[in-house]
This record gives sequence, C-alpha cells and structure tokens, in this order.
Amino acid sequence: MSDTATTLDLTTVLSIDSAVTGSTGSPDFGVTTTGFVPKPFARLLAEKLALAKGLFGDDVDLMTGSVFRKLLEVSALEDARTWAALGTVYDNMYAISATGEALSRIGEDLGLPRPYLEAKGSIKLTLLPPLPNGMASLTIPRGSRLSTPGGHHVATDVSVTLTPSKAVLDVPVVAFYPGPSHNLDPNVVDGGGGHPQKIDRWNKADALLQELVDAEASAGQPLVKIEHTAPLTGGELQWPDLRYRQLLLQAPRSIWTVQAIQMAVSLVPGVRQVQVYDGRGGLDINQSIFGNFNFIERVFNGERDLGNPYYFTVLVAPTIHAIWDGPDGLLTHVQSAIEDLRPIGIFPSVEQAVEVGVGVSANLVVKGLPLPTGSSQTVNDSAAAQALRQRIYTRLRRYIDELPFGEPVRASEIVWTIMNEPGVADVKDLALRRYPRDLGSMTFDQAVVAGSYETLGCGENVQLQTNQIPVFVDIDNPIPLLIV
Repeated sequence: MSDTATTLDLTTVLSIDSAVTGSTGSPDFGVTTTGFVPKPFARLLAEKLALAKGLFGDDVDLMTGSVFRKLLEVSALEDARTWAALGTVYDNMYAISATGEALSRIGEDLGLPRPYLEAKGSIKLTLLPPLPNGMASLTIPRGSRLSTPGGHHVATDVSVTLTPSKAVLDVPVVAFYPGPSHNLDPNVVDGGGGHPQKIDRWNKADALLQELVDAEASAGQPLVKIEHTAPLTGGELQWPDLRYRQLLLQAPRSIWTVQAIQMAVSLVPGVRQVQVYDGRGGLDINQSIFGNFNFIERVFNGERDLGNPYYFTVLVAPTIHAIWDGPDGLLTHVQSAIEDLRPIGIFPSVEQAVEVGVGVSANLVVKGLPLPTGSSQTVNDSAAAQALRQRIYTRLRRYIDELPFGEPVRASEIVWTIMNEPGVADVKDLALRRYPRDLGSMTFDQAVVAGSYETLGCGENVQLQTNQIPVFVDIDNPIPLLIV
C-alpha cells in the first residue's frame, strides 16, 4: 500500500517535535478500516531518531554518516521488514489478496484444491498412401482424440492437413485429463513388456475423426501412422494464482443451489462453459415472491404439485476435445457431478450447447518479417508465413473460445486481435465465416467441413442465440489469411 502521506524527508528528521517522540502512530498503521497498512521505513527511522534525542539529549550526533545514525537505520530497516512480513500474513488470510501456498490453503478449506494443468507435448503423424480415389488430402481437426494402451486420453491441439507432398507433420497434443498422471512417457515399460503410456491409436468414437474413419474404410488399410517419442510435460503444474483466485471468489458457500451446481460442472474435465437455469420451473421457482402465499401456513415456498417432477436445465458447452455421448462421455460425467448436489426430487436436464463454428478470412499487410520474395503463393506457403498464421490462430482462438453463450463474434474485435500480432501492419477485406452454412445442417456428430460455411459481409458480426456458443475454426487449407 502506498505510504506517500507518511513519508518523511530524512534530511529534516532532526526537527521532529515531541508528538512523534511520544506516539507510535498506531491509528494510522497496522489493521485499519482499509486493510493492513505497514509502517514505512521513514516513519520508523524518524521515531528512532526522536527517541535517541529524548534519551541522549539534543546534542547527540545523529547526522548522516555517524555510527549511531547507521545503527538506528539498520534497526529501522529490520523493523520495516517485520512490518512487511506482518502485512503479508494479513493479506494471506483472504482469498482476494492471498498468494501461493496461502491461497492454496484457503482453497482447501473451501473444498476446492488448486487444480492441475493439462500436460502438453507433440507426436508425429505420417500419411500412408495411397489415399482413396478422389481424395487429395486428409484433415485431422483440432481436438481429435487419441489414446494409449493404458487408457490415457490426449487430443490434437491444432488442425493439420496431410497430403502426399506434405506427408509427415509434427502435431502438438494436449492431455484431456489434467494432472501429472498424464505426463505420458512412451519409454515406460509395464510388467508384460508393453508401453502403457505410448500414444499409438485413434479414438474412433470421436465424431471429429469421421473423415479419417471413412477414408480408411474405403482404402482398406490404416492411412495415418502415429509416432510418440518424447514425453508429455506440464501436468505437474497447477493453476496460476489469478485463475485460481477467480475460482475461489466465485465458489458458493452453500449446497442445493444454482451456484453450487454450476461450480461443480465447470470443474469437470471437458467442460468449457456451463449455465444453469430453471426456465421451465424447478429450482427456487417460488422463493421470495411476496404476496403469493401465506407466510404463516408455508415458509418461503408455494405448494408443490406432487404429480409432476421438477427439472432444471444445465446447458453445457464442451471443449473441442470432449466426446459427449458414450459410457465415458462428457454427459455421463456431468450427470455424475450433479447427482450429489441437486435438491432431492428435482432432476437435471443436461443439454449440449449448439456450437457455431467461426472462421476468419482477410488480407494481411506485414512488415518486419523475414518473408521470401516471389509470387503470392511462394510467400504464403513459406515457413515464416505459416508460423505467422499459427500465431494469429492462437490469438483468435483465445478470443473466440472465451466468449460466453449468446455473445456475438464482432468483426472489430477480430481486427483488434489480429493487429496485436507483431509484424501485422494492416488488415484488409476482413470477412467472418459461419460454419455450417445454415442452421438446419447443424449437427453434433460431424466435424466441420471446409467449404460448408457462409461468408458474412464486410464488418458484419456473427450473431448467436442464447443456447449457442462460438468455436474457432482454424482450417488452413485453403489459406484464409493471405499476405498481400
């Protein structure tokens, strides 16, 4: 906290009056109505110098450079450190200001231990020709699920397109479940001589892999070879203080409430966002409505129709890596998380949010990047241009995938996001793309297909309904962001 109002000029400290000598200034420091205010070094030194004058007389040598003055300065410095430590102890008692281990202990007291992050790494994908007739390339969308012989789950972190001319690609992957248990090491050997942590297979239950499944069925053989040689790392890391603090500040101190259910569902792996509401009746439908019932006969509640069950709706937006259906699907895990929290006799209706794919097309003017000379195709196919597009895709994904339910994707925000990338001087002819082309073709069990989109007008936003949520589509073939 700032100590501007109490800072003293050390060159004039000898002129301190008797009020300082006989007072510690307690009302202004320590625990106050605005928090803990540590006593600053200047105030501590002034008090010590004034005390020295009172004990040894006005003729004591307290000028700068004297041995006595230096001893008092060292003592005041140690006292200032003690005050700072006391301030840290006080701040660590509250979630709004605690840091590090202190924040973790507060979270444990609330029943919310600090969550772990997902491990990350990379694998190598190799196209095994020939492709089926009429198929020139094979796209593996971002979020495609893979697994290991030991039952570990990971997913691709970017979309990649394999072609005969670009048959080998290094693809970043991210663990689906957080924690150190998914720091997958392909060199680990079990008792039978196998490699239980080696990523070596696709999860064919994932709808994003439908193109691969159909292509392999037509070819009659596997088309993509998976090589996992380096361990995944980062699963031992935990949420940073800022993210964890936001979780604790939102944590409800109650059960059987909308907030408690929403918090529990939001922590299920694979849940991107969740919204709990009782639009059709259910939770708290008659509470706190004065004039609708007699307080003497019934306490804060209307009479219930015993013949009809009450339901509340849980709208869940899954991450791109999640599989919704199946015995190990996200729907099952969400229902399990709600089971012990829902009020007795009130049942959840878990619904999957409608995902609307959003892509971006634009012409970019860049400066200061090591781009090759030549034709437009040569420039845009270069490694530097591909790296630039991937960095922009990361920025766009961060913006779009964090938007809440029903929030439109604004063209102005897209321009601002792209312009924040170093090297981008201008964005021209920006147009947003909406996947799929029309609402009637929207389905949850098919991957986004390149070309099945609607291109909006220049400056037009992607409007969403209350049960819709945007998902960034990073399909890079054909190239949507051209350098001109």
